[in-house]
Formats: sequence, C-alpha cells, structure tokens
Amino acid sequence: MKERTFSIGDAEKLTRVSQRMLRAWEGRHIPVPERIVCGDRAYRRYTQGQIDLIKRIKKYQDQGYTLKMAAQKARED
Repeated sequence: MKERTFSIGDAEKLTRVSQRMLRAWEGRHIPVPERIVCGDRAYRRYTQGQIDLIKRIKKYQDQGYTLKMAAQKARED
C-alpha cells in the first residue's frame, strides 16, 4: 500500500508554514518532496515524515532558534 501524501496547500495548513517558506526550505532544510506530474504541471507531495519534520522545525523556530539551528535540532529528534 502506498503512503499517503499531502499537497503543498495541505502541508501549509498542517504545519502553519507558508507555501513560500516550504519552497524555500526544500533541499536545504527538508528533503525535496516527490513531484506528481499532471499534464504540463508537477505538483509537490509531502510525506507524513516530511510534515512531522516541518512541524518540529517550526516548533524550534517558535522557541527562538534560527532556521539553521531549528532544522538541525529537528533532524536530531
């Protein structure tokens, strides 16, 4: 059975991190999400693991950590 994935809009709602920020974090602070191609478009699909990582990064940022440190701590969790 295939793992459930989430659109970037769903990821924004679940994590309270804007779509713009999610795009900026790709490849540097979070793994690049899978893309689903539909016609000429490619849509991002986030796994539950990526959603959980984004939530942890946001939690540490809310506690005052820089993005770099928040991402590092979130990956260590």
